[in-house]
Amino acid sequence: MLTVFLAALLVVCTSGHYHDYDWKVMNKTFPEELKNEENEPCDNAKIYSYHIHVLFWQNNEERVISAETLRKNFIENFKEKFNQEKINCTISAGDPARMCSFEVDKDPAGPFTTAQFSFFIPPKDLQETSIWMLQNKGDHDVFIHPNSGCETHDHTKWNTFSGAKWPIDDTVLKCNYPGCNPSVIES
Repeated sequence: MLTVFLAALLVVCTSGHYHDYDWKVMNKTFPEELKNEENEPCDNAKIYSYHIHVLFWQNNEERVISAETLRKNFIENFKEKFNQEKINCTISAGDPARMCSFEVDKDPAGPFTTAQFSFFIPPKDLQETSIWMLQNKGDHDVFIHPNSGCETHDHTKWNTFSGAKWPIDDTVLKCNYPGCNPSVIES
């Protein structure tokens, strides 16, 4: 039954994972000649930023409350690194040198098969934020990946999990070359 449920979730998740914020950040730093080159290899793509995701069971009230508390504590602990006017990445591009937080996905979305929340992390802040998250995650599972434009590599080859390794539905990842812009990729 669980296998059928997970398979159904994978079919439902049809959108890519990069947010508009990531593309705006990458768009400012990728060389113009790479922005639409679908034949560009991903093997050694430059990494421009990271996401830290916390995955949790959306049907377990205790886990949901704990995840919301963890998210709040992360933001509070790193508040000086966030753009205080635009803490939420999904509202606008904000300041690409600053961290921001994406909305909580309370249901499976993109390549994720469970609820999750995530943060946009500039490279200079990755070590400090990763250490904090790994030491404070409690029962939650953490997924960290780079953002290079090569979504499949970012989510399946260059990632790391702490806790349980959740399945990632890589069939929804449509950007697979350096500098790929998900808004121009047809589903």
